[in-house]
Amino acid sequence: MQLDHVTLVAPDCDAFMRFFVDIAGMRVGPRPPFGVGGYWLYLGARPAVHLIASGVASPVDKPASPRIDHLALRTDDEAEWRALLERLDCHGYAYQLADVPLARERQLFVRLASSVVVEFVTAQF
Repeated sequence: MQLDHVTLVAPDCDAFMRFFVDIAGMRVGPRPPFGVGGYWLYLGARPAVHLIASGVASPVDKPASPRIDHLALRTDDEAEWRALLERLDCHGYAYQLADVPLARERQLFVRLASSVVVEFVTAQF
């Protein structure tokens, strides 16, 4: 496996995007239509940072805090993907599968704690 991307939830996606483009040298690239604002920022051919607009204020009217939402690991090897599913099932981990809109990719999410999510990504087989 390899690290696929990191997702940051940000109250000001534009400012975060400008930092990663202007300072880190990333570029804004294609992003599936997820129904929530954001950007995918690319290093080379792959998106390395996914920005998601939080836009949600806390109950005491403080601005939403930026946070790292999840980390994603990728495998495009079908046998490795199936072995991953077996290990999750054998160890009793609950997970959720999803297809990426307009892409031939599959996602699998495992919540390790209330604020810790690990995503696994693969090509659809």
